Amino acid sequence: MKLPGTWMTLAMACFWPAAAFAQLQLVPDKEPQRVFAGDARQIATVWHNGGDPIFAGEIRARILQTSSATAVQVSEVPWKKLQVLPLQTVLESAQLDFPAVKAETKFLVQWLEYTNHIIGKTEVLVYPTNLLAELKPLAGGEALGIFDPLNQLKPLLKNLKLEFTDLENSGLEYFSGRLAIVGPFQSQAKMREGLAGQIQSLAKKGAAIVWLQPPPEKRDKLAQSFYSVPESTNAVVVVQPELVANLPDNPQSQLNLIYFCKLALQPEPFRLPKPTLQP
Repeated sequence: MKLPGTWMTLAMACFWPAAAFAQLQLVPDKEPQRVFAGDARQIATVWHNGGDPIFAGEIRARILQTSSATAVQVSEVPWKKLQVLPLQTVLESAQLDFPAVKAETKFLVQWLEYTNHIIGKTEVLVYPTNLLAELKPLAGGEALGIFDPLNQLKPLLKNLKLEFTDLENSGLEYFSGRLAIVGPFQSQAKMREGLAGQIQSLAKKGAAIVWLQPPPEKRDKLAQSFYSVPESTNAVVVVQPELVANLPDNPQSQLNLIYFCKLALQPEPFRLPKPTLQP
């Protein structure tokens, strides 16, 4: 007489983990996250509990290096015991280690609960730590001109053993190199008086310049994210701060800076976008 109840108990026990998995969801990213190779890189996650009970479980992170045809496991590490209330959404950050790479490399983080049940995936693009070494050939064998009041760029160049002239000490008017980077700045008030005129004079002497702007003081005007002001065969490229935010730790910001340096050396006219053909 107790057999049906026993079977029901076993069935519920087998079903319970699946029900627990179903309630917790990793909110997918709109695009891959970008980090440098190395230890303790920050990976952001957003979790949502769509179920009625509290979710509480130990989460592990499995890291795979992927390509179009293969996926090779790099590591699997415990992350944390995650607790999420019913219908709650929480933001979490995981510190994960990624191996050295020579170019942009695709990785996949699988988030696991219990044995091997995957409850979410995060795509990550990993970059070598020497991206800014590409500035050396752009400088044409000469020292870079660096005006860096926030001291974000100079330590990076020193670590890469790239020659540069500190324009805060020597002055923009005495720079005779091919490429200069001015900024970033903490605020408009921190920019020295007459800086715009000095930059224009330096550009007329033949230098290509990337001018990284401070945060805007007012939001009532719409500013272009970047634009170039041609001068002879080169240009001054004016860049808003969000495109180069957190230079030391943001690969995309360093890639953006390299692009702007190339644009200052070889200005391109603006063109209309090409339409995407629909099937």
